[in-house]
Amino acid sequence: MEIVIALIIGLAIGVGLGAAGLMMVQNTRGTGRKRQVEEEAARILSEAQNQARQTVVDARDEALRIQREAEENAKRRRLEIDRESDRLQKRREDLDARYERLELREQNLNKRQSKLDKRQNEIDAIYDEHKAELERVAEMTRDEAREELLAMVEQETRQDMARRIREVEEETKIDADNRARDIIALAIQRIASEQVNEIAVSVVDLPSDEMKGRIIGRNGRNIRAFEQATGVDVVVDDTPEAVTVSSFDPIRREVAKRAMAKLVLDGRIHPARIEKLVSDAQKEVERVVREEGERAAYEAGVPGLHNEVLKLLGRLKFRTSYGQNQHAHAIETAHIAGMIAAELGADVAVAKAGGLLHDIGKAIDHEVEGTHATIGAEFAKRFGVNARVVNCIASHHHEVEQECVEAMIVEAADAISGARPGARRESLDTYIRRVKALEDIAKEFSGVEQSYALQAGREVRIMVKPEEIDDLAAMRLARDISKRIEETMQYPGQIKVTIIRETRAVDYAK
Repeated sequence: MEIVIALIIGLAIGVGLGAAGLMMVQNTRGTGRKRQVEEEAARILSEAQNQARQTVVDARDEALRIQREAEENAKRRRLEIDRESDRLQKRREDLDARYERLELREQNLNKRQSKLDKRQNEIDAIYDEHKAELERVAEMTRDEAREELLAMVEQETRQDMARRIREVEEETKIDADNRARDIIALAIQRIASEQVNEIAVSVVDLPSDEMKGRIIGRNGRNIRAFEQATGVDVVVDDTPEAVTVSSFDPIRREVAKRAMAKLVLDGRIHPARIEKLVSDAQKEVERVVREEGERAAYEAGVPGLHNEVLKLLGRLKFRTSYGQNQHAHAIETAHIAGMIAAELGADVAVAKAGGLLHDIGKAIDHEVEGTHATIGAEFAKRFGVNARVVNCIASHHHEVEQECVEAMIVEAADAISGARPGARRESLDTYIRRVKALEDIAKEFSGVEQSYALQAGREVRIMVKPEEIDDLAAMRLARDISKRIEETMQYPGQIKVTIIRETRAVDYAK
């Protein structure tokens, strides 16, 4: 409204000024132009009046617009205040409800705590009662029992120390023997070594003696990694341009030999490269096993065998019994059985298959419980081998009844092949059984992942699962295995038990 009043006052002033101006014009220019001036004054007055009316209208519209905006703002503000008030009221109600719940929970906790305190008092009373009863039954206090246990441990430790002292004394006496006894022992040792070397040792040629240092590595890390990955014993001695790989397990030795040859050829020798080439050598040996199985079946004239049977047959390439290679023995037995069957008019195909597969269980007899005949028969039956052939396998050592004439032929052929002059040597098989039993003793304990007999059975190296065996448990495990070996085995000298616990963390940068 103030704007409208100001506009009206301005309009009145404008009209007054116009009239004054008109009068001045009239006074200055005379009456001759009076009409023209009056018309001009009338026109100016009319425009001023129109402008005044328009100004009034615009001022009124503006005032109405301002009033509406003010009312809308006030209404919107009232709505916001109402919403905020509702939100605060709801928040207050929520807080009140939460407070009530907290009070109720506190009351429940107090009740529960009271029950727990009561239960704890009862447990303490029962514990004291049981402890008193145990002390009464044992006729000794807790401290007395602890002292007795410590005394027992001390006594056992003293016995171990006394045994070790006695061993040292015996070793000293042996070293003090005369020269003749030393010569005899050396001769016996050489004969034994020659007998074992045919099957237990492989030689890897080196381009130069400088390569020996690289094979050993800094502080022996490379040779330790290689022995751990392969489970063999690597001998680096004064033999020029050669290292020796020793193991009673021919498959391990073959893998180690191939991996060592690749390392020497490659020249990059470090733990990571060793693991890679050992893995490649294992795959290569597996391929050789498959090929040897196929070759044996082809040479023996036994078609249609399952691939798994062929693989197991190929593993006999690296298996010996009494010094006789079982792969060659199987082929030889198949030929002999086939010839006998042909002469007697029996089924030649069944006799050949039975002769070829009769010792197939020896390829896995260290992995599965039971005799090799039973294991082999179950395996052959599982992969669809003829029932008469299965009977030949199962009965060639009379563990089951022989149900066909071909089973008797296979038994005779097996005996003929084994009795051939120079085919077998019992001493080597005895050695292999001893070191195999050494590994089996270690595998009986919980937490053992793998075990390897090294140094011709003078050391057993055991890899344990780090998530199951800690450092203290590893020490106890070494002691327990040593005691088990002492109780169950007979051996010359002493056997070193080494526990290896390794934890690896692997991640990939992408």
